[in-house]
Formats: sequence, C-alpha cells, structure tokens
Amino acid sequence: MANSAESFVNRDAGEAPVQGFLHRAETSSVCVLVLTHGAGGNCTAPLLVALGERFAAAGLNTLRCNLPFRQRRPTGPPSPSDAKHDQEGLRRALMLMKQEFKGAAYVGGVSYGGRQASMLVASEPGLVDGLFLLSYPLHPPGRPAQMRTAHFPELKTPTLFVSGTKDAFGSIDELETAIRLIPAKKKLLPIEGAGHGLLPKSNREKLPPEIVAAFFAFFQ
Repeated sequence: MANSAESFVNRDAGEAPVQGFLHRAETSSVCVLVLTHGAGGNCTAPLLVALGERFAAAGLNTLRCNLPFRQRRPTGPPSPSDAKHDQEGLRRALMLMKQEFKGAAYVGGVSYGGRQASMLVASEPGLVDGLFLLSYPLHPPGRPAQMRTAHFPELKTPTLFVSGTKDAFGSIDELETAIRLIPAKKKLLPIEGAGHGLLPKSNREKLPPEIVAAFFAFFQ
C-alpha cells in the first residue's frame, strides 16, 4: 500500500507545537484521526505508518504526530512533567485538523500516547467522537496494583482498545475488568500472541487491516 504522507508542522507562537505526517483519505472524506506514539518511539513507528496508510485507503484522513516531548528530544522517555504539555500537543493537533476537516474526529495512540489521549478526552468529553487506544499501559510491568485507571470513570466517549494477549503492561482479563469503569460504549480487541509492541514480523501484514476493520465496525 503506497499512500504517501505529507509533512505537517505547526509552530504558531503561544500554541503547543505540532509535527508529524498527514495521510489524506484516498476518497472524499471530512473525518479525521490524530494518532500518536509510545514513550520509547515516535510517529515513524512501523505500526503507525501502516495504520496511517490503511486508514487513508479506507477513507479516513490520518495525522500521525510526534508529541511535544519527542519534538524536544529525539530519544529517551517522557518525564511526569511532560504529560500536560503532551496533552496540549494532542489538543492542538485536533484543533488544526478540525479546521481543515469538518467531519467526525477521533484521537488515540500507542501506550503512553494513548494514555495521554485518554486523559485529555476524559477532561474534555466533547472534544472527539471516539478514542482509539493501542497497547494501553494499564500498569507498569510486574506492578498490577499501580493501575492507571483513575480517569476511566470520566470517559464519556466511545473507546476502542487493542491489546496483545502477552502484554506485560496489562493482561486481557485485567483490561476487561478495567474498562467496565468507563461509562460509555467500549470494546477490547485482543491480538493473540502479541506483546506490548503489538506488531511482530509474523503478523506485520495481517494486523493493520484487522485493526482498521475493527475501528470502522466499532465507530461507524
């Protein structure tokens, strides 16, 4: 699949910076998805690139963007103080996309990026039409008591989770229990045999279309 992506940069004074790549829908569409990365990666991660191409081919304009912490530092994890700035970056990306595309808007991301998207949406229920969480980091590996679900009861937005059955950041059973806290439509798509990275070589071709199909089945 060869959908080309446009470089996208916005650094307006006084606003959170936005940098990434926009995959325009191959068919006429005004709907948009803003998608971001995990703590250790960036928006060029193979899974995000594959999803951007697949979503655009299926009719959804998709911006995969680097969070502000990653724009400041090319490597290394975020610090706790980065969270609010990263949420502001996602909000700004959504605002820019909404100015160009007037249809339904969705936001999500992988691991840390998805967590920041979920916290943003919990604080602003009307911001988007749907939330899309890949490998949500339910708790640190080996520390199941440290659940990252305090904001789940505030999520009033339809939410689709995609998680591997071997994810050390949260088992399928743990996620199924946790998402009951969300007072909105929700669904969990388990990916058999996948870990936190979600995209091993063995299913690199099969998984992106499976995820895209699940997205449209859930949200539309």
